[in-house]
Amino acid sequence: MHMSHGSTAVIAEISAGLLAPAAHISPKFLYDGLGSKLFEAICELPEYYPTRTEAAIFAAHGAEIARVVGDGATLIDLGAGNCAKAGSLFPLLHPAQYVPVDISREFLLGAVAQLQQRFPHIEMTALGLDFSSGFTLPDSVRKAHRVFFYPGSSIGNFTPEQAVSFLRGLRANRGSDGGLLIGVDLVKDHEVLDAAYDDPLGVTAAFNLNLLRHVNHLAGADFDVAQWKHIAYFDFERSRIEMHVEARCALTVHWNGGERRFERGERIHTENSYKYTRQSFATLLERAGFATTRTWTDDDQWFAVIHARAIPD
Repeated sequence: MHMSHGSTAVIAEISAGLLAPAAHISPKFLYDGLGSKLFEAICELPEYYPTRTEAAIFAAHGAEIARVVGDGATLIDLGAGNCAKAGSLFPLLHPAQYVPVDISREFLLGAVAQLQQRFPHIEMTALGLDFSSGFTLPDSVRKAHRVFFYPGSSIGNFTPEQAVSFLRGLRANRGSDGGLLIGVDLVKDHEVLDAAYDDPLGVTAAFNLNLLRHVNHLAGADFDVAQWKHIAYFDFERSRIEMHVEARCALTVHWNGGERRFERGERIHTENSYKYTRQSFATLLERAGFATTRTWTDDDQWFAVIHARAIPD
């Protein structure tokens, strides 16, 4: 048994997922220091279209996006990672305050320190926290003109029901005047989708399997990564990519306070990535109390960047 470095709550969450009839681990645990770097590498892959397609939308429509968002925003960047996406918009957006939020705290602080040197006049308040289960912004975050920036189609990691309650939580945090600028991956040819989540170089596989190493660290587990393989595919019925790790042989995994036997071919579900149509996402936003103001897409309609405003109570 290894040492466990996670909090009691984290160990309990991991344990409950591993003991569920269909084992699962939350995708937020994909992002330790190495996981965050591997995700940066995924974004460089030719097969992984979301990052560059979204970047092309910002490049083509940045001035207009900035006009719609408005100057002097309190820009709250959810899952900021290396802060590159928000940083590329600063010359157009001119936020009064930048609030990057990320579960990988050390990685975030390093990125913010570099960004602050490039933009010394922008107030920056980094928050190292897990926002997936709801959060309340501290008083250090300005209340005026809050804009939640949620790029990269991360909203797809939530089920539609979870997405609605997550967005309702943002709406509750909106301060005096709230907006949302969100990236959404659209439904498209499944071959394009499959390649994006199971690239031939195996970078996505490494990213997915690294989750097991992170769980070893957090929960004192004894996963042997070599005994597992990466699986990803598009589920048409649910309109989502699913990622799993699959046992290559029968084995037993132990962790702090539990164990489970896995048969060969048995899987642990690690991530979903839901794909929407423009209409289905607009409907989801409405259920959460937001009205779409503008939608920008690439020529192929592979990806959308959407600005929405909170519908007044």
